[in-house]
Formats: sequence, C-alpha cells, structure tokens
Amino acid sequence: MKLDFPPNMHVGTSSWSSTDWYGVFYPPGIRPGEFISEYAKHFHTVEVDSTWHHMPSYSMVEAWNERTPPGFKFTAKVPQTISHEKYLVDCQSEMKTFLNVMEKLGDKLGPLLFQFPYVAKGKDEEEYRTGKDFLKRFKTFARTLPKEFRFAVEVRNATWIGNELLDMLRENGIALVFSAYYTMPSLARLQEQFDPVTTDFCYIRFLGNHKQMDSLIKKLKDEGKKERDWGEVIVDRTEELNRWIPAIRKVVDQGLESYVYFNNHYAGFAPGSIKLFHDLWKKQQE
Repeated sequence: MKLDFPPNMHVGTSSWSSTDWYGVFYPPGIRPGEFISEYAKHFHTVEVDSTWHHMPSYSMVEAWNERTPPGFKFTAKVPQTISHEKYLVDCQSEMKTFLNVMEKLGDKLGPLLFQFPYVAKGKDEEEYRTGKDFLKRFKTFARTLPKEFRFAVEVRNATWIGNELLDMLRENGIALVFSAYYTMPSLARLQEQFDPVTTDFCYIRFLGNHKQMDSLIKKLKDEGKKERDWGEVIVDRTEELNRWIPAIRKVVDQGLESYVYFNNHYAGFAPGSIKLFHDLWKKQQE
C-alpha cells in the first residue's frame, strides 16, 4: 500500500500483531517476529498498544528498533499501571522505568499516550460532569514529566474538554488527543468551540465503538458470514471520514506534525480503513 500524505503527517494502525491479517496484509506463513518489518514496508508509523497491558522489556524495544527502517516512528501507550491502577499517584518509579525503556528507540520514538478511562455518571456524577479529580491529579503529575519526551492525553468524557484542561495541557506542552469515539466530539466540533491544539503536534485516533463492533462480528460469525475477526472492512466509514478530513487538513496545513492511527475496531480492518482514508484525502484535494 503506497501512501501519499504530506511529510508532516504520519498515518498508521494501532498495533501490528493481528494474525487475522494473514493473506490480506501479511504474506501467508510469515512469522510473528517478522510482522513489524513487513508492516514498515507499508506504513511509516505505528501506535504500540501492548505497552498499555504490560511494561515492555529492553530486548523487545531493541528488536522493534532493529527491524524498522530509519525515519519510522513508534508512539506507545503509557502502561495501565500508571494511568488506571495507580491513577497517576505514587507511580514515579513505573514511569521512570517506562521512559528508560522507550528511549532506546532514539529518534524513532514519537509521542507517548496517556489513555484515561471513561467515568460513568452512575459511578461519580460530579466527576462525570467536571473531571475535577482527574484535572487535579494530572496537573500535579504533569510537572514531573521530563521535557525531552512528548506526551499526549486522551480522555473519554466530552464534558472534561474545556479551557481548564486545554490551558493545563498547553502550559505543559502536552497534546490533547482527538478521538473518533462514540462518547467524544469530532475535531471539527472542537474547532468550532476552542483552539483545541495545545502543543506543536497533533494526535488523532479512529477508535469506533468496541462493544458494537464486537457484537457485529459475533453476529456475522454466528451466521457463517465471517471466519476471522479482523480481516476485512465491515462498516462503511466514508461519511464520517469525509467530515474529519477537512479538520485534520486544517492542522496539517498549519505545519503541525500530525499522528493519525486507525484501530481494527473502527471498521473491522485497520489497514483497510487507512486505504479508505487515503483515497478520500486525495479525492478532497482534487
């Protein structure tokens, strides 16, 4: 897949390890250890999802570095121990370990992503509405982050996005993540209300609705219409992507380095979503 995006725009998938991509993206018979090298022939960046589940090892990160070409960019999720389990409190040791490991990527290391959970109204009505506890925690934590790394923050409560959050991120040079997620407003909607760009790069994630997609895949498999979970696009996202592209182009045209990632859950097959996004991007240029 040959991509033709502006040089300051990095487009890839969230994770590269799906064996469902055999025969539709990866050649049949390729070993999992070779996936990242094959992936890098098509895309120039990837968002590492596995680091959220467990702390990566030095040997793992060194292998990623060795198996990708110069100019390749890795972004990665901060481990859930930090963002969820300890929720930014008493986790300096874990954060230091994570940064020490990830810096082995050198100039291949892109932004590191803090993904925070959705707070339900039934769990804590005030926090659901205001995010006051989150803002207090992150404001304190942000002061400890070393300036030689770049960070991005994803929240999933739309009401948390306001001047207090944006100003706090701006003061610390941290990006607000823009997510195509069912609880969140689009980038275009945010641009109508604020200047949502808080630093010198932009981070965008196309996530979809995990529960709905899992349910749809199960239904199709039960009906005998599908064998693999993530081997093909099963939801047409043309309309939504056509709405997102002008907003993304606005930040790209400002010269901001922009990272754009697609999840399998967005439409069923992340590489296929990138192809659609690329085709629509080029069509809107005509």
